[in-house]
Amino acid sequence: MFDTSAREIQFAVEAVRQAAKVAQMVQAVPALAKADRSPVTVADFAAQAVAGRLLDERLPGETLVAEEGAAVLRLPENKPILDEVACYVGRLVDDATPDRVCAWIDRGDGTPVGRFWVMDPVDGTKGFLRGGQYAVALALVEDGQVRLGVVACPNLGRDTLPNFEWHGTLLAGVRGQGAWAASLNGSGDFIGVRVSNVDVLGKACLMRSVESGHTNVGQVDAFVAALGTVVPPIRMDSQAKYAVIASGGADLLCRFLSPEQPDYREKIWDQAAGCVVLEEAGGRVTDLDGNALDFTRGRTLAGNRGVLASNGRLHEAALEILSGLGY
Repeated sequence: MFDTSAREIQFAVEAVRQAAKVAQMVQAVPALAKADRSPVTVADFAAQAVAGRLLDERLPGETLVAEEGAAVLRLPENKPILDEVACYVGRLVDDATPDRVCAWIDRGDGTPVGRFWVMDPVDGTKGFLRGGQYAVALALVEDGQVRLGVVACPNLGRDTLPNFEWHGTLLAGVRGQGAWAASLNGSGDFIGVRVSNVDVLGKACLMRSVESGHTNVGQVDAFVAALGTVVPPIRMDSQAKYAVIASGGADLLCRFLSPEQPDYREKIWDQAAGCVVLEEAGGRVTDLDGNALDFTRGRTLAGNRGVLASNGRLHEAALEILSGLGY
């Protein structure tokens, strides 16, 4: 049974549910048919604002490190966007004003040292804009170790993974307590999730990004060929990929460096929550060299190169392939 009595767990679950709810409101509007980024911009800010407000209420004084900052919203030319963000936040809370919303967003400008929360308000921009997969992710880091992670996947459920009986999934991983999933809307109990038992590379299912700009497509293709797998890959955006592997729906995820950004390093909010969920489900997460992800280097994983996530059983064999390919 998943023990949700700790105040940190209660905060994280409620914050992610509220943030996902406001993101769903924005995603549902017809403007998403357009190619511009304005809907996801509104969703990013609104989701971070509701989480920042709840942190002030439940755990005042704690540090939040998040992707967005409100400075751009305070510019006169962006007043319409700020008003729209405040409008969406106001659907969930009574005290939302533009000034307060900006203050809640700016809770995310904390310094990532010691104990801090880290949040990606909308992970998977392109998936969000397509009406596809995206995630809201929140994690608690203490002295470099991710202690707690909660990932909301509003569009992940029975249409994607048959072992979920709901549409819209929330997953939580607590260090030493396992990984759990529940309906995003709060109905029903949490159920334990575990990675697959696949231990043969030729039977592995690989998660791939939808967007080619997020990785090195040539290296991914070569990696797939070296695996020798006959299982079709699953293409998906965001930390929803971690959720799928954690619940046994796939087995491997490899994040290569895009040739257009060879010096890019992952942001901590893109990996922290999904990482602990997968590890507590029995999986393993390292960089491409087999090193553990290092959350002590600021807002990026500056000490790591790429990401390899697996069901654990396939990890060493996958690392050997990466080494053999010179990656």
